[in-house]
Amino acid sequence: MKHIGFNKPFLTGKETEYITQTVLSGKISGDGLFTKKCHAFFEQKYGFKKVLLTTSCTDALEMAAILLDIKSGDEVIIPSYTFVSTVNAFALRGANIVFADSETLTPNIDALAIEPLITEKTKAIVPVHYAGIACDMDKIMALAEKYNLYVVEDAAQAIDSYYKGRPLGSIGHLAAFSFHETKNIISGEGGMLAINDQKFINRAEIIREKGTNRSAFFRGEVDKYNWVDIGSSFLPSDIIAAFLYAQLENLEPIQQKRKLLWDRYYKLLKPLADKGLLKLPYIADYATNNAHMFYIVCHNGNDRQNLIEYLKQNDINAVFHYLSLHKSPFYETKYKGKELPNADMYSDCLIRLPMFFDLTPVEVDYICNTIGNFFSLKV
Repeated sequence: MKHIGFNKPFLTGKETEYITQTVLSGKISGDGLFTKKCHAFFEQKYGFKKVLLTTSCTDALEMAAILLDIKSGDEVIIPSYTFVSTVNAFALRGANIVFADSETLTPNIDALAIEPLITEKTKAIVPVHYAGIACDMDKIMALAEKYNLYVVEDAAQAIDSYYKGRPLGSIGHLAAFSFHETKNIISGEGGMLAINDQKFINRAEIIREKGTNRSAFFRGEVDKYNWVDIGSSFLPSDIIAAFLYAQLENLEPIQQKRKLLWDRYYKLLKPLADKGLLKLPYIADYATNNAHMFYIVCHNGNDRQNLIEYLKQNDINAVFHYLSLHKSPFYETKYKGKELPNADMYSDCLIRLPMFFDLTPVEVDYICNTIGNFFSLKV
């Protein structure tokens, strides 16, 4: 069996054609033809009130923090088990990060753990839909309404996934998506801010355009544009949007193939889970599976590390994922909260297996057989 990498970007075949079209149009900066096409796709398919492509999901999160007027002393509740971009966006504005634990059954934020963390300084809750599986959004939105808080969905991994029939990213006041090359739909780097509260739309355009009302100027709404707010250059080149649109046109076949691979993993590894040798992903009744990733959870850190090494010896590149941010070198001296045992457990025990469009069923079979061999040798 040839080496199986962790990820391989999938090309639909139209990416370079659309990029060439963009270059020949003479308009390759932001908000060109393909940016508009992408915006229309997301707004029509998922019902977001407004979307704005950004250069990354990190930028989309940073825009959200600016839109919420996060400032020094504000508190933002975020799961400890997440990528650093989730917290950086708010830390950059001076917020105190209040870390919450994960659920027992999933790496998602434990909705029942949020309310005890809320104080008069709390400004927002940032649920992260890990692996594209929905957090318990009814509980989270109820808390936001009760305490007059904002909700920013970190939907980096959650394209085309749903909570009780509602697209992820359409439930909170704001949401951030990623189109990094490891995601289901890609543009190399790239992201998107989804705006579901009308009051944020105009200011979001201004923040994205370096704090100017340039977008309104190009629509003919003002006779000149000026510096009217803080902001930065968050909009991507139309070349990136051209690449992304080729992917969006193939969303359905991409999702169908990924789900077939995910289901194959689950079926082949379930006997090991039934024997108690590992844990498989859990999907609550309210959530759907967009097959962003397939992960398994080992019993302890030693098993995890030994399995990764065993897979590597058999030409399979599997990886561990996030480390608890409340124990990170940057934040551990600042953290004053309780132990977060579930976040630490996922940090120590979770493994991400190869998952990408061009992965074959034969390769999935080989990966699962190799994992089975590891546990048979261990026993």
